[in-house]
Amino acid sequence: MKIFITGGTGFIGSHLSASLLKKGHFVFAVGGHEAGKTSSNPNLKYIFADTTKKGSWQDELKDVDAVINLAGRSIFNRWDEKYKKSIYESRILTTLNLVEALPSGREITLCSTSAAGYYGDRGEDILTESEPSGSDFLAEVCRDWEGEAFKAKDKGARVAAMRFGVVLGRDGGALEKMIPPIRFFVGGPVGNGRQWFPWIHIEDLISAIIFVLENKAVNGPLNFTAPESTRNIELVKTIAGILHRPAFMPAPSFMIRLILGEFGSSILASQRAVPDKLLKYGFQFKYPDIRSALINII
Repeated sequence: MKIFITGGTGFIGSHLSASLLKKGHFVFAVGGHEAGKTSSNPNLKYIFADTTKKGSWQDELKDVDAVINLAGRSIFNRWDEKYKKSIYESRILTTLNLVEALPSGREITLCSTSAAGYYGDRGEDILTESEPSGSDFLAEVCRDWEGEAFKAKDKGARVAAMRFGVVLGRDGGALEKMIPPIRFFVGGPVGNGRQWFPWIHIEDLISAIIFVLENKAVNGPLNFTAPESTRNIELVKTIAGILHRPAFMPAPSFMIRLILGEFGSSILASQRAVPDKLLKYGFQFKYPDIRSALINII
């Protein structure tokens, strides 16, 4: 297959490109930074573009078999109105431009990223894909993001909205920020630590994307989260145990909100998202529980 990946040079995109190339697919990896990105692999083509803007990059979509939309500005920053706008537009405009450039009447698969943030702060609720969206900023972003992606159905595309949990991996992602404080004896749970933490190992995430590509019956919203949920405090204690460190310095909720503002509230949100549809379609997780995932990574 010819597969077009926005955000193809990032943490997830790089892992995904490598896996798809091993399976013999041709990959268009689209990213915003040209420096250092070269390849001798004849099945890999780097495209450097700002996908929030229309341009010649859209021409490559004319004969692809699948599109994987990973592009979006990082949420890991203090949010002011300008930064919130960039979070929103980097996702919505990219998806709008992708769908606009897709040819009509061809069997194309669009796997477009969303997030477990779709559900908002839901406490102890078990969140399958049938649950409604929340009402906070990230929920609004995810709802509109998915809405733009599903417009591709009007062109005959098969669309899957991938509601990612926090992606855990060895060479990037959230653990890069979480492990150092614990390693240096200043780590601990966030807030009271009771909030549910939706997560997925990078290997399972990549395998799940390929599973969707290869199984034509799979479509609609899908929770890309591990089947065994964990609370924030369990996550931190597991990391600390593997590192042989204590985890006794919690970050109080008021301090998180004071330092990070609205983004701090999103960190404290509880989302017990479960991969109900992936499991029903027959996908098997290699790392279903947090301990096996963290032992592999750390």
